[in-house]
Amino acid sequence: MRKIFLLLSLFVSLFAFAQNEQLALNYFDKGEFEKAIISFDELLKNQQGNSFYFQKIIESYQQLQQYDQAEKRLQERYEKYKQPSLLVEIGYNYQLKKEAGKAKKYYDQAVDKINENPSNVYSIANIFEKKVLLDYALESYKLAIKLEPKFKFNYQMAVIYGQQGKMDLMIDTFLEEAYTNQNNTIMIQNQLSRFMTEEAEETFNTALRKALLLRAQKNQDIFWNQFLSWFFVQQKDYSKAFIQEKAIYRRDPESFSNIVNLAELVMEENEEETAREIFAFVLENTQDLDLQIRAHYFLMEARIKRAPEKEYPAIKSELDLLVKKYGISPYTLSLQILQAHFATFNLKNPEEGKAILKRTLELPLNKYQTADAKMELADILLYEEKFNQALIYYSQIEEDLKNDAVGHEASLKAAKTSYFKTDFEWALKQFKELKAASTQLIANDALELFLLINDNTVADSTQVGLKKFARGDYLLYQNKNKEALEQFQSILKEYKGQEIEDETLLRIGETYEKLGDFNSALTQYQAIIDNHKDGIYIDEALYFSAEIYNKKLKDTDKAKALYEQILFNHEDSIYFVEARKKFRQLRGDTNL
Repeated sequence: MRKIFLLLSLFVSLFAFAQNEQLALNYFDKGEFEKAIISFDELLKNQQGNSFYFQKIIESYQQLQQYDQAEKRLQERYEKYKQPSLLVEIGYNYQLKKEAGKAKKYYDQAVDKINENPSNVYSIANIFEKKVLLDYALESYKLAIKLEPKFKFNYQMAVIYGQQGKMDLMIDTFLEEAYTNQNNTIMIQNQLSRFMTEEAEETFNTALRKALLLRAQKNQDIFWNQFLSWFFVQQKDYSKAFIQEKAIYRRDPESFSNIVNLAELVMEENEEETAREIFAFVLENTQDLDLQIRAHYFLMEARIKRAPEKEYPAIKSELDLLVKKYGISPYTLSLQILQAHFATFNLKNPEEGKAILKRTLELPLNKYQTADAKMELADILLYEEKFNQALIYYSQIEEDLKNDAVGHEASLKAAKTSYFKTDFEWALKQFKELKAASTQLIANDALELFLLINDNTVADSTQVGLKKFARGDYLLYQNKNKEALEQFQSILKEYKGQEIEDETLLRIGETYEKLGDFNSALTQYQAIIDNHKDGIYIDEALYFSAEIYNKKLKDTDKAKALYEQILFNHEDSIYFVEARKKFRQLRGDTNL
């Protein structure tokens, strides 16, 4: 009982102490500094060595401009504990009093304490940095290194150079630190990437590129090729990143997976030409079956996207041969899913697609592989207008992979299924939840369809036009592009001038693009630009038009003008970053 009583007493006292600390912090945060001083002083009585409580008292005095009282407390504490960092605090208090000479005197005394013991640099330089006394912080680090060469403060010094705007010194110091302590490379790259994305530091990319190239020329260590590859990936210059990865591979053949990862990233960025080049290189140089399968998958997927219908028989034969060559096993799951998808959406043979996947689901798959196979099977059932069966599979994936990107994808597809079957009320609820999804693509898709349903329900309570629009989207899903085009064109005639017009023009433009009729697509986008300037699809119309001029029609002047309109008028667009990059490329900027 005595022990229990002691434990209870200890618990109560700790709880009361925590409450008192929180009360003191609340006073400080609310600007009630007199009360904060009283509260922290009470806490300090029980923990006299607590630097945090003491610092809050000093800051409270300074907020009240009671600098003499703060100085008295600081001097008393210094006499008692002789902590070198307190000299910086005393100097800073003089600085607040605008007595620069006395402030410098104490700052110099603090730095001199490093001469007495180089280890004092940790507390002294840290407090200089907190007070944004950057020159003194640098002086402290340099003195400590001079006195004790084993000390390494490159990272801290580079951060300070960045704060001072001394970009060349920051780059050189960061790169020296990265090479010396390669475990810190990712942390340093994260720091550098902050400057690479800021508009105000446009020349920074050029300086970093030159510094990296210079080191790669002077030092043949593959570390610099790896760093350059990272740099070019940040710049989305994937062909140059590939050059670096090839150089790495020639000296380190075990690094092949990095080349495959680069190719997959390039595919995600829709740089198909560069991706095909990389995957072709993979197939020429690896005996690793897993890497070969991944390369074949992406090459076949890219080929299917751009192939005319007359090439479908040859593609089917090639896919069948690949599956036969590598065997039906969990290792070839991606090829089996692609085979099923092609059979359904391109050859219009869903029965064959389902047969392939049912065979696949009998294999010993892990939960993610099972989810991938079930997702494709659900997609095929949706293709067949078997909406409820598709929903069952999507729901199974959601349940098995909650709070996972794959689970969120299944949720989005389930919501789209409700949309396709014109159950708009339920679809709207699902899209509303998915707008906050962690995956940006899912969130963007959900937001677009949420706005489509919401806006057109308000404009037309009968939802007749929206039902026809959903049917058109479903035909696009089925890869029945000509039928979808006819559907959208009929909507445009029937609902001209109504809320649904700009969405319909956008869909018609996108459908023409799928059919390879780029001039007709441009006509639709131009109608949005001319007649729906205040609509939510204006940035899409500008960007899609610019892409056609840039990539398909090779009219760089028109493309540049359209990208520029996004930069000047649509800074909140999801296409803003890509438009800026492509505008600069067309303008001929050399620092990309």
